[in-house]
Amino acid sequence: MSKEQVIQYLPLVILLAPLLSAILILLFTSKFKRLSAGISVGAVALGLGASIFLFVAESNIVGGSTPVYTWFSIGNAGQNALLPNGPGVNPLVFDISLQNDSLSRLMLLVVTLVGTLVHVFSLAYMRQDQGYSRYFGALSFFMFSMLGIVLSANLVMMFIFWELVGVSSYLLISHWFEKPAAADAGKKAFITNRIGDVGFLLGILLVWQQAGSLAFDSLGPATTLAGLLIFCGAVGKSAQFPLHIWLPDAMEGPTPVSALIHAATMVAAGVYMICRVFVLFTPEALEVIAWTGAVTALLAALIAVQQNDIKRILAYSTLSQLGYMVMAVGCGGPAASMFHLTTHAAFKALLFLGAGAVIYACHHEQNIWKLGNLKNKMEWTSRTFVIGALALSGFPLLSGFFSKDAILMQAYEHQMPLFIIGVFVAFLTAFYMTRCVIVTFFGEARSDHAKEAEEVPGEMVAPLVILALLSIGLGWGFIGLSGFTEGFSKWKDLAAHSDAAHNAAMIGGTIAVTIGLTAGWKIYHGSETDPLPEKLKDVAQWMSDKFYLDELYGFLNRWTQEKLSFAADWFDRWIIAGLGVKGTSGAVDITGCLLRLFQTGNVQTYALLTVIGLLFILALILF
Repeated sequence: MSKEQVIQYLPLVILLAPLLSAILILLFTSKFKRLSAGISVGAVALGLGASIFLFVAESNIVGGSTPVYTWFSIGNAGQNALLPNGPGVNPLVFDISLQNDSLSRLMLLVVTLVGTLVHVFSLAYMRQDQGYSRYFGALSFFMFSMLGIVLSANLVMMFIFWELVGVSSYLLISHWFEKPAAADAGKKAFITNRIGDVGFLLGILLVWQQAGSLAFDSLGPATTLAGLLIFCGAVGKSAQFPLHIWLPDAMEGPTPVSALIHAATMVAAGVYMICRVFVLFTPEALEVIAWTGAVTALLAALIAVQQNDIKRILAYSTLSQLGYMVMAVGCGGPAASMFHLTTHAAFKALLFLGAGAVIYACHHEQNIWKLGNLKNKMEWTSRTFVIGALALSGFPLLSGFFSKDAILMQAYEHQMPLFIIGVFVAFLTAFYMTRCVIVTFFGEARSDHAKEAEEVPGEMVAPLVILALLSIGLGWGFIGLSGFTEGFSKWKDLAAHSDAAHNAAMIGGTIAVTIGLTAGWKIYHGSETDPLPEKLKDVAQWMSDKFYLDELYGFLNRWTQEKLSFAADWFDRWIIAGLGVKGTSGAVDITGCLLRLFQTGNVQTYALLTVIGLLFILALILF
């Protein structure tokens, strides 16, 4: 088989290996824990190897879509009444085809790398879990769904896998379904995502109506409405305001699931999607996208400052960084967005897995104020966690520094208020991550769980070390290594920014990070309790309670249900029962009484009525 044929079929292998793994685990190996785990790890590792081969072999080739087979088509040449553009246009063909270009190859590498490390970490973390095989089966199904989004060559195929990701993430978040909180979190994530997906589906229909095609290779500019409806899908999947509320609750799932979903896969799917269809968006739509991302980044960073659960701190951090990525797309910089998506995948997966190691060692204690002094008990975990925190903060020369600068440069050239928000969010990020690190790893142990903590097993440490190395150096050679912007002339090149933008981003970002790290150290080093609630009072309470958005949504939901219930009762009582049932029966009764007057049994009366009828018909004919 030639190299070209291998490259053509490798995406199909990458996609189908996890599906085969999920089927084998579900049907045959569910009773054999180690075998199930081995099959799942082997499938994702195979995908990683193939992704690396594709990335290296094809890094300088633009590529395109590879048709597998035609699913169905609507209309035909010359007779195409079903198509929006009328007769004479080409039929609308839905191909099952795989996108094999620089952007998909980059995303394949990110997803399979983080997925493989999460699988390896899970071997030890989930070893005592009763649903061990079920867990790895769901992981494989999730990987299949996510890889399907990455490899989709048209919007219809992407939407199918989009929904499969929603189902598989529900299974993972609700893995411990016997816990009411986990079951509710899974339902909340599933339902909230469906709200965004309705808009996404309507947007797909509008794009079809306007363009007559849904293949990515043939998309062109669409109306503002179509672009914003497409963006609704990203608002749900990438947890943007106001549909962000599902992501923090998703922390009820196992910690490796949090790393997989919230680092580089499910939540990144929305960002990847709007980068993939960037050509659709009008300037007006991009403005809405930019401000949605900015509001999300700021809101989530403020909330993270006063969270005490280590996983929730990281969850709101993820929301904030996703806001950064979405803002970059809205500022006309999908390349900068994908750059940050890639670096974020490394250091956020590192932080979530590090948090998982802490929770594992401290007997599932997640409150940072009940931990402390773990740097002396968990040396490898603490060192790698600090690296991840610094990379997330944008510490100079770490990966996050370069990608965050790229976003700030994009914002500076687009609109100054967005740049100011981006710099302020950088300060908040450095501050709350310093708080998290100092309270968790420094000071005195504040509980028996922290005092008894020990370093986690080697299979959990190894992914942390690999991700720490990526968090340090991933940004250094990113542009030259990936080549993913080639062939996307509509994207602004990262090197094309003005000196003013470059200097403003570098200086502003570095000052913000320095102030955030210093303030966090000054306030929390040696503190046994959080001093901010006393200093900020009601402001701290609002941040701690997530600005009461969940309560607001709950109130609106109850109010809507009450009004709909009242309306439904009124409609049922007066329209269905009143006009419908009683009205119909009354009309039939009255009609019957009237007709009964004519049924006299008298032949003369019937003859008279017949003559009157004939005269009436004659009058109609004559006049």
